[in-house]
Amino acid sequence: MLAKLSTRPSVRRCAVTGAAGLALLGAGLPAADDPPPGLSRFYDQKVTWSACAGPDMPKDLRCGKVTVPLDYAAPGKGTLDLAVARFRATGESRGSVLLNFGGPGGQGVGQLAVAGKEFMGLTNGYDVVGFDPRGVGRSSPVSCGNASGGALDETDGDAAVAEPQAVLEKLREAAAECTEHSGPVLPHIGTVNAARDLDVIRDALGDAKLNYLGFSYGSRLGAVYAAQFPGKVGRMVLDGVDTLTEPLSEQGLVSAQSQQAALENFLTWCTEDIACPFGQNPREAREDVVRVVESLDEDPVPTDFGEAFSGQDFVGALAQGLYSRDLWPSLQRAIAQLLEDGDTRGLEVFASGGVTLPPLRPHLGLVDPEDVPLDNLPAALMAVNCADDPDRPAAAQVARDLGRLRTRYEQASPVFGRYRLTQVLMCYGRPKGTAFIRDEVKDVDTTRMLLVGTRGDPATPYRWTVETAERLGSSAVVLDNRGEGHTGYGSSKCVHRKVDAFLLYGTLPPNGSSCGPDRDPEPS
Repeated sequence: MLAKLSTRPSVRRCAVTGAAGLALLGAGLPAADDPPPGLSRFYDQKVTWSACAGPDMPKDLRCGKVTVPLDYAAPGKGTLDLAVARFRATGESRGSVLLNFGGPGGQGVGQLAVAGKEFMGLTNGYDVVGFDPRGVGRSSPVSCGNASGGALDETDGDAAVAEPQAVLEKLREAAAECTEHSGPVLPHIGTVNAARDLDVIRDALGDAKLNYLGFSYGSRLGAVYAAQFPGKVGRMVLDGVDTLTEPLSEQGLVSAQSQQAALENFLTWCTEDIACPFGQNPREAREDVVRVVESLDEDPVPTDFGEAFSGQDFVGALAQGLYSRDLWPSLQRAIAQLLEDGDTRGLEVFASGGVTLPPLRPHLGLVDPEDVPLDNLPAALMAVNCADDPDRPAAAQVARDLGRLRTRYEQASPVFGRYRLTQVLMCYGRPKGTAFIRDEVKDVDTTRMLLVGTRGDPATPYRWTVETAERLGSSAVVLDNRGEGHTGYGSSKCVHRKVDAFLLYGTLPPNGSSCGPDRDPEPS
């Protein structure tokens, strides 16, 4: 999931689309820190920095590109460019700290431009660098065209359980459209290759070691890097720690449960305010949310974009708005606009109304910012998640289990269950992903790294931090953030201080130490 570092919610489509052709080659994984034969030319490059293209880019942010092989198993068969951006250190720089904001599918360059002020403390010793991973943003963005809408319609509702074969056929069609619109990068997307790209970027920046701050999915990327390049790990922080072992079906179930808990906390907070659109009774408010979802699914509200705003669009907006307590007042106002005036615009700030761009031809160089497909985030999210997951049940098993899965997910959350189940189903029809993360990312022999887990995280539950720390071994140090929201760096002053102290000065908190919650936001 994307970390919510900025209190400015970003406009994105939250319905998750699928991607096909995700055959990650197991061959060619690095067994040592030195670049394997055939990759030396990628490790000889330096970044040329210039002003960043696009509107509203900070004047002191500089952009460039790093070239990587399309296929690490056959580096002579093509290359692609990765977009990078940096804020220079204000004093003497000891090198770079690379950021990944999560997703998968989050644009590092754009997010650094928006949320750069959150990281200005790190410029006391580092150049702060963000990047668009392969398939994301300006770095050969993947897209599924218009495939997602039809697939989501087929996987939603009671008809999906009654006629599972129709669901599977629609998912296969969606996978084919993702292949058509994404181009040659799609079979080579995934965290294993993204981690190898990360090492090329490290070298191009002139750093002997990787100093890294990864949020949410970025923690998965950091852990995979540590397993592949243990001798190159410098100071590494993983905030909002992802699971390394649970299959997508279980991840979706856990996410539904966590988001239901976050929703109930939000409603408890909301109903303390006379202006809460659900009244002043938390139990009745929970029932009202379910009724709103059901009503919008039966009778969607038209939007200014010409698309209908459905119950599942409402669920997607809730999911984004619950990421940070700082967003709760804005979410409350947006819900009130919908319920009182039928106005969806506030909620569309959290989840766009399903607008897609015309199909784009695939690119291997950087694309212009305005040419990034609007569905790039969900398309990349599913492409990477499917590439990282080796489980692909046969059609007969999916058809047989669909009803049972639907029941489990709806029991986990009457609001988010169906929404999360759809995400799991979207991997059907795509090749099996790599088993490297599940089988090999463990007991890493690195310098000590800091893992931050937040007790009230709606996307990456705290227990994943504990489990991942145990799996990574003695290198992992856990910081327990006893607050709410997705990730801790942007929402907890205590976490922010401790992370900066480690990255800047190497000062680690004691393993298992904690940060108390910050003050709640005021109701609107």
